[in-house]
Amino acid sequence: MTSRLPKLVALDLDYTLWDLWIDTHVTPPFRRDGDALNCVRDKHNDQIAFYHDVPEILHRLRSAGVIIAACSRTHAPALAREALSLLLVPPNAGDKHGAPTPAIKFFDQQEIYPGSKISHFKKLHEKTGLPYSEMLFFDDERRNREVESLGVTFCLAAKGLDDRTFQHGLNEWRRRHPVELDEGTATN
Repeated sequence: MTSRLPKLVALDLDYTLWDLWIDTHVTPPFRRDGDALNCVRDKHNDQIAFYHDVPEILHRLRSAGVIIAACSRTHAPALAREALSLLLVPPNAGDKHGAPTPAIKFFDQQEIYPGSKISHFKKLHEKTGLPYSEMLFFDDERRNREVESLGVTFCLAAKGLDDRTFQHGLNEWRRRHPVELDEGTATN
């Protein structure tokens, strides 16, 4: 990832990072079997796991120094945090000595509570001091495009976050926010 990146990438949880609604599709208590990677089970042995490309996307953002935020309007914020705490993200591909990392450690900011995503982003702006133009948001619900009224770039992840959708979001953010050359570096 050598091209310019937003300073903050926000990710919805339900049907963006995993294929369920944490507040209705699973039943606590949650458990992880040993050091199982990217797999948490609920009371009925139903699985909570990130979509295939999500762990690598988290690693790419982390290694690039991008702030990662979880933005979810779930009515079960404690369950969402518990799932993120139990999910182990495998080490980065090619890292032979790396250890699995609890997913929650990738998220520098967590806005996980019911309500409008506009409220989530106002809080992120307040906490980080970043302009909305430096924020990119991936979500599976079109209605959350409302954050664009603040200046956030929204990318629909209709079938969950994958590499293609991630790259599309980055490209759209770059298109909207081209690098501005400093007048002193421009050539004649």
